[in-house]
Amino acid sequence: MAKVYATGKRKTAIAKVWLTPGSGKIIVNGMSLDEWLGGHEAIKKRVRLPLTLTKQESSVDIVATTFGGGYSAQADALKHGISKALTAFDESFRSILKPQGLLTRDARVVERKKYGKHKARRSPQFSKR
Repeated sequence: MAKVYATGKRKTAIAKVWLTPGSGKIIVNGMSLDEWLGGHEAIKKRVRLPLTLTKQESSVDIVATTFGGGYSAQADALKHGISKALTAFDESFRSILKPQGLLTRDARVVERKKYGKHKARRSPQFSKR
């Protein structure tokens, strides 16, 4: 099968993911996953979750570019993109990934600041006099 493309999103982070049959390499922004995330083992595990569930850790190569947000949001966007790409790659993976909630975009974003407030909801301190 040829290259499969998918886009993953989380907060303001976006991940563009290209999935090809291969040996299990994950390249993010021109770096390996270990180089890109450094010592954040829990986040690396979160990124690899879709591959682990579908048993594709050593049979597909992933090349991705991420931008926007922080490294944690980018990692979650990457996880979403990998899940979508795997589903496009093989439709039978959908029944594995969907119950785990990996195909759903996490729609939570930062609430906007309102006028008269310090933040979105934080009011100025009350003064009696």
